[in-house]
Amino acid sequence: MIVGIDTSNDFFDATALEDDSVIFQRQFANNVKGFRLFLNAVKDYTVELVCIEATGPYHLRFAMFLNEHKFNISVVNPLVIKRYAQMKMSRAKTDKKDAYLIAFYAKEQKPELWEAPSEASLEIRQLDTHLELLMKHKRALANQLHAFKSTGTMVKGLEKQMEEQINQLNDDIKKIERKIESLVRSSYQKMADQLQSIPGIGKKSAYMMIVCTNGFSTFDNYKQVISFFGLAPRHYQSGTSVKGKTRICKMGMSRVRKILYMAGVTAIKCNKTCEDLYDRLRAKGKSHNLAIIAVVNKLIKQSFAIAKNNTYYQADYILQSA
Repeated sequence: MIVGIDTSNDFFDATALEDDSVIFQRQFANNVKGFRLFLNAVKDYTVELVCIEATGPYHLRFAMFLNEHKFNISVVNPLVIKRYAQMKMSRAKTDKKDAYLIAFYAKEQKPELWEAPSEASLEIRQLDTHLELLMKHKRALANQLHAFKSTGTMVKGLEKQMEEQINQLNDDIKKIERKIESLVRSSYQKMADQLQSIPGIGKKSAYMMIVCTNGFSTFDNYKQVISFFGLAPRHYQSGTSVKGKTRICKMGMSRVRKILYMAGVTAIKCNKTCEDLYDRLRAKGKSHNLAIIAVVNKLIKQSFAIAKNNTYYQADYILQSA
């Protein structure tokens, strides 16, 4: 039996297939009680695979629960299911219908099995999400303070209050950054050092790649990592008359892309391979941004090869698996 799962904040819908027949379609609460009811619903069957659509944070708790109970699990990108639905010319959009499509997708495409992230990885991800929120709050306060000062009529005492808030946010940001660094180094110290041996890769970019890919353990090649981060180039052309600029597919994590973009900017100044690639693309008339994205993908390629080969960067040696 194959089960398709569509999750939301409060509920998840399940469609169970055996061969081409629907065994059951049910909705469960997205909590431990609902998880146990699901176990009871499938206890008399041999479940080959549970395929879950990745929906923000809502799917993770259930996926972890199933992993603890030794189920085979696949977690698929919502865009993949959307494209599958379009291919099947399905126009209905309901949770029950989505679960049905996810089950049939799993039956036909046999997606790769999901590996649960480590406890340290989950903690780092949560800390980093909170860190990003604090940084946004700090930028908003700083911009507002600058705007108030520009008027020349700032309320008495408000400037000091806002500056104290900004200073407190700075302290909180530094504490979280130190905590993240400590967690990464305790779990992935050697890999972090190896990645940072690549000219252009600093602490943040190394840590981000390690955490988001679970130490690159769930990927078979660097192209999968590039797609996962949403950095795969996408060319738009229809026939011979409609052509568009090549852009990156932004189905990924914006914060990771921002950090890797800055790593790419640094790499064209200190990484010979990346510098040559950038110059070659610019000489062909490619835009600065497109050339930088190509450099970022080169850095990901180098990082993947180094992580998989458990080695350090060597400028005069090209790893075969790169």
